[in-house]
Amino acid sequence: MLRISKGSTSSIRLLSQSTRSSFQNKRSILSKYEKKPELDLSPNKLASESHIPFVKQNLYKKEPRQPQAKAPFLSEQEDNYTGISGWREKLGQFVVSTFGIDMDKSRSGPVAGGKYFGECKKQALFYPDEPLSDSARFYYETLKLPQSFSQQVQIMILHYWILSVRMRALPYKYGKEYQQKLVDRIFSDMELRMSTELKIKSGRTIENYMKDYHTQLLGCVLSYDEGLMTDDITLASALWRNVFNGNENVDLRHVEALLMYVRSQLYVLNKMTDRAFGFGYFSFVPADQIVKLISKEEEEMIKEATKKEFAGMTLPSQQSVLSMDE
Repeated sequence: MLRISKGSTSSIRLLSQSTRSSFQNKRSILSKYEKKPELDLSPNKLASESHIPFVKQNLYKKEPRQPQAKAPFLSEQEDNYTGISGWREKLGQFVVSTFGIDMDKSRSGPVAGGKYFGECKKQALFYPDEPLSDSARFYYETLKLPQSFSQQVQIMILHYWILSVRMRALPYKYGKEYQQKLVDRIFSDMELRMSTELKIKSGRTIENYMKDYHTQLLGCVLSYDEGLMTDDITLASALWRNVFNGNENVDLRHVEALLMYVRSQLYVLNKMTDRAFGFGYFSFVPADQIVKLISKEEEEMIKEATKKEFAGMTLPSQQSVLSMDE
């Protein structure tokens, strides 16, 4: 593990096909984060230190629709995909071995469409009669973003993009599968939540929302990619336009804190091997924690520990061609 210390629609086509920049050599893309000056502040602490008066942004002609119910967080199948036992497990292992199933491709469903989807969704999730999670408090209380479904979507898109950067560094045929499973699951979940939680009865209205969110996602991916491959000013500008809704009265310390949060996630992802990431070992670092830079020696120790762990995974369903060195 990296050293982390506690501080105060239907089917959507693969998005990265329209932004075919080469992310496969991830170290050249993310090398700018290798020597960032280390701050002894978490993103949450950095944002909280600002004392600039808050000016509420008027985004809506009327108050946004709030959830009236609660849809399942994950499907029953994805919650329990690791819980198969007995003869079913033996049969499954036999099928995988006999037919030579590509497990890295098959694994993209439960990992990207299950584990990583859950990571994206829970960050800004809220319900009116429930206390906010720690991650949701960072967005709605610390950064003072409005509590709405559309705001949740923007934050979920940001986390999708962060993961997609790492997915595009996987071998292409696997990276596109992981991206597709994740984005399909995000949009199918949004469609479900609009009907069950927001109680939108019109299928046409939901379809129009889905098209609008898809357009937003495409624009966000392009603007965040530009920021990734240029400089922090460009990336901060993209965060301001999308997550902060282009608020002219935004506290720039809040934008800086979110930029630091994004940098931290990219740094951690850059230190993970393809194998560890492909098996779903990544979780977003909470905003109240500090990511410490690690040395080359520590990085090699992490890789050796990962190799030792995977050496004990000998079942056919645990087979993988993903690298344990990069």
